[in-house]
Amino acid sequence: MADPRKLYIRTYGCQMNVYDSERMVEAMGAAGYVETGDAAEADMILLNTCHIREKAAEKVYSELGRLRALKADNPDLMIGVAGCVAQAEGEEIMRRQPLVDLVVGPQSYHRLPQMEARVRGGEKALDTDFPADDKFDTLRKRPKAKRGPTAFLTVQEGCDKFCAFCVVPYTRGAEVSRPPARVLEEARDLVERGVREITLLGQNVNAYHGAGEGGDWSLARLIWALNDIEGLERIRFTTSHPNDMTDDLIAAHGECAKLMPYLHLPVQSGSDRILKRMNRKHTAEGYIRLIERIRAARPDILISGDFITGFPEETEDDFRATLDLIEAVGYGQAFSFKYSTRPGTPAAERPQVDEEVKAERLHRLQDLITRQQRAVQDAMVGRTVGVLFEKPGRMAGQMVGKSDHLHAVHVTDPGLGVGDLVQVEIVESGANSLAGRVVA
Repeated sequence: MADPRKLYIRTYGCQMNVYDSERMVEAMGAAGYVETGDAAEADMILLNTCHIREKAAEKVYSELGRLRALKADNPDLMIGVAGCVAQAEGEEIMRRQPLVDLVVGPQSYHRLPQMEARVRGGEKALDTDFPADDKFDTLRKRPKAKRGPTAFLTVQEGCDKFCAFCVVPYTRGAEVSRPPARVLEEARDLVERGVREITLLGQNVNAYHGAGEGGDWSLARLIWALNDIEGLERIRFTTSHPNDMTDDLIAAHGECAKLMPYLHLPVQSGSDRILKRMNRKHTAEGYIRLIERIRAARPDILISGDFITGFPEETEDDFRATLDLIEAVGYGQAFSFKYSTRPGTPAAERPQVDEEVKAERLHRLQDLITRQQRAVQDAMVGRTVGVLFEKPGRMAGQMVGKSDHLHAVHVTDPGLGVGDLVQVEIVESGANSLAGRVVA
């Protein structure tokens, strides 16, 4: 019997790309491939790309250049580009890098086996359509291999918000929600394979409106249905938009025991003038009042956010308004970036802020965020929290996992194993993690 072909996937960017890569492995598994962690031994290499970060496309081209040597050593090696850069660049990728055999967008990767067969037949393959057939339905049956204790599950894709800085509506398309019956089926399957925590994913996940029994379901209704799955212990979701934090979703944070006390809710700026120029359709004051409502429902919730410094036309006063908002909210985690242009987006055509000013503002913002994060983390010392252990640590007998609030926690206890969910008293706060002991 011939050895199976080997597939190597390098994943860039968000959790949705991690999920997509898992499904690509499954799709190619049906075509006789097994995954490898070594690109040098692969028969097929896929770069699953992200278009959000600065110079994303150029980073992909650089990586393709590094793969040229592998292609020279193995002319039969198949190289493909998937994801959002593939969607945005299309034929340009093949023109600039002739070594690329296939390009597939994020809505078409269920067609990978057919594309691979075409390449084996001597063709190049390009598919950046938004097909009518449901990729999730096509990939509906997952193999029954054992899984780790945590998993991502995409429930919604695309975005209708059209923020002035963002390419998602162009690379992922309009908002589409999966039917709740199929989400619940996949969730039960994951739990049967050992998963205890599921993170629901979507570019705008709290805009979820899957067609189900009794009409469209909200994200809150989906969460309550997941709450009833025996063996599923934890539920999270990301990423959300402030305008879609509905009353029932806020209430779920206070009432649903399996919904973890963590919420990633990007705001991007604290200046109403900049928020309007971003087309965010909310105000700084409205965001702060929303956070107050969420904390009233779940007082111990950890709030995470996203911030952009140096958005076109941002003044020092605009930036100071962002610092004021951060001070008012008190973030446990946050992600922050200098604004970078995305071709085809409205903000790319506007007067740009000097790069040195962007960098200086980013440094000041990150300094404030770091102080807040450390204060929140230090305040965990002495508290008892649930921790789901995911992997062994660096020390003998040490296990590492995530707390209810998504802090990394390490415990030295020879009785612990991967997948254990136990109560842990936090005894120390380090630079990037917490140390604890199991509560008997």
